[in-house]
Amino acid sequence: MVQPGQMAPPVGAPTGDSSLVFRAGTLLCALRLGEVVETMRPLVTHPLAGTPAFVTGICIMRGIPTLVIDVARLLGGAGADVERFIAVRTEHGPVAFATGAIHGVRPVSADSAHRHEALLGDAPARLVAAVGTIDAEPVLLLQSMRLVPDEVWAAAAALTVPS
Repeated sequence: MVQPGQMAPPVGAPTGDSSLVFRAGTLLCALRLGEVVETMRPLVTHPLAGTPAFVTGICIMRGIPTLVIDVARLLGGAGADVERFIAVRTEHGPVAFATGAIHGVRPVSADSAHRHEALLGDAPARLVAAVGTIDAEPVLLLQSMRLVPDEVWAAAAALTVPS
């Protein structure tokens, strides 16, 4: 329902949260714009021992050590070409998502009724808020706050040198 002072969207216009849409291997994924800090070319990444395979390592982003997560490996198990980093905020600190090409900002519905558990395949359900479509292709709306397990943050903290 449109409130007084608001404009109604055009009939037939897509609805949903404005999200950054990107490729992660064969998957089309999205993050809500409110979670995205910036996008950038991939930075030099240093391996981090004792972490899951989807943790590529640590990079220095704007002077801050930042975990790098391979989104394709996290969701599908296989790595893919990395074309961009997407920096996001989490409760523990910044994270860089290593992704394929970015497809721009598009509305993606976050209706939990559209989770379609059967479509998630091997992707951990806790990582995906909803499954929508863009141009008849499924798109996974990710929950960035839940992408990094606590044990990975602990491993990164163990590397921190006291100042």
